[in-house]
Amino acid sequence: MLTRLMSRAGVALIAGTLALTACSAPQSATRTSDQSGDRATRIVLADAYDLGGFNPISGYGELGVSPLYDGLMRLDSSGDDRLPAFAPALATAPPTSNADFTEWTVPLRSGVTFHDGTSFDAADVVATYEAVLDPASASEIASAFEMIDAVTGQATDAGESVTFTLKYPYADFPARLLLVIAPSEKLTGGLASESSLNREPVGTGPYRLAELSTDRAVFVVNESYWGSVPQVRELTTVHLPDDGARAMRVAAGEFDGTVLPPALAKTFEARNGFSVEPARSADWRGVSLPADVAFTADPQVRIALNLAVDREAIVSKVLAGYGTAAHTPVSPMYGDAFDPEAAFPFDPDRARAMLAAAGWTPGPDGVLVKGDDRATFTVAVSPTDSLRRDLATAFAADMKKIGVEVKLEALGWDKIEPRIGDLGILLGGGDKPYSLDTQVFAALHTPIDGTAVWDNPGRFGTPALDAALDEARRTADESRRTTLYREVQSEYLTDPSYVFLAFLEHTYVVRDSDWKRAPVTVEPHAHGVNWGPWWNLATWTR
Repeated sequence: MLTRLMSRAGVALIAGTLALTACSAPQSATRTSDQSGDRATRIVLADAYDLGGFNPISGYGELGVSPLYDGLMRLDSSGDDRLPAFAPALATAPPTSNADFTEWTVPLRSGVTFHDGTSFDAADVVATYEAVLDPASASEIASAFEMIDAVTGQATDAGESVTFTLKYPYADFPARLLLVIAPSEKLTGGLASESSLNREPVGTGPYRLAELSTDRAVFVVNESYWGSVPQVRELTTVHLPDDGARAMRVAAGEFDGTVLPPALAKTFEARNGFSVEPARSADWRGVSLPADVAFTADPQVRIALNLAVDREAIVSKVLAGYGTAAHTPVSPMYGDAFDPEAAFPFDPDRARAMLAAAGWTPGPDGVLVKGDDRATFTVAVSPTDSLRRDLATAFAADMKKIGVEVKLEALGWDKIEPRIGDLGILLGGGDKPYSLDTQVFAALHTPIDGTAVWDNPGRFGTPALDAALDEARRTADESRRTTLYREVQSEYLTDPSYVFLAFLEHTYVVRDSDWKRAPVTVEPHAHGVNWGPWWNLATWTR
């Protein structure tokens, strides 16, 4: 059996195997039929991610995408070349705020029931948000909602509503209303990781969980759904963590689709019966630079390292073209807030000159030295992520060309954390892309109370950068916010804390069918077959 951490040779072998079988039409997956008896109404997908963990308090459905639950708002996408709009789901209208964005009120839909037959109301919204904020829950997403001071429900002549009172003005608050809602009766306190909702979810969504094991989850249509009852009657997700195994079994016709690394997905481009469907994302990959290494502690060195990376080659070769170069955590999809001039040109000669000016000269083995210090550091890579390994390898190769030695070490996160001051890390980010504040604040701001260990692990920053980030999240003037976010990008270039490499396109392989689907949407860091072409499965029609 192939290991999950495939070598390049492993990819090539699988690609060759797929080529040999490419002329064969895929076999039909096992399917159920609708009432007419001749139309498939079941979708079977293979996913790399573990099944279960369906508890909203732990972050499941945080961005409103789930077959099981609904949020107050949902994504409304017209394509992945721009940020999606938000549309009401369990709300009946968009939220309204007071003048300084410290109070937001949301009217609630009536007549909605959860899968267990209980009614949805304001108490469920209050209980869900309070559970996320309750320290006893140890919610992994609590820091994203820390601006909430109180949530209250009230009855009006038009029905129920909830009001969020914030600790400070926060213009991007509507993005926090995508969180899916659980019934208050199931939110009984204690650790979110131990809640029954993890394996026995109860939502208001278009599907309910009918079966769950370690390798298989079956979702069946919710006949009492408050919206249109889906035409896709059943969704089965099979957990298959090995990339190569998923590729081969999809090619054999066992599944209707899956998610694959870019190079492996590309092998399906010319294969009859399948298509490769990428989805743009704000999901970046980059190398954080260690603060406790003499070489990388120098801001001029960190600028030189950014100049020495050929990002376009990385996108072309490592991502098989499925991605775009990243210089900061702000991608072009943020419109006017994106500054195209905030970029490090690929200029290894200038990088060498900057290192020489900083006192780094070639040592006997070609690696730069300065006194007793060597231009070397280690980059930690997750051992289960072949794409991160390949990106780190490409980064190290570019560094070697300017006399910098980068060693790679496969380490689990528990092994990295105690050494965070000494290690560079191949990180990914962009977990909440529908708010630019969340895309940049934690990654670039000098750490403050509540900063997670993986946010800006080098602990670099400047007073000007922090001031612009602080003002941007609080100002109600959209034009001013755009100006501030451009200042953030410009200031970051003077003292970078990472070498950002690329924004990924998540790559999905889809078996041909006659289902009519809505456009894909911009995706967050976390993805899988809940996203891609299937993110709005409940709306598919024939």
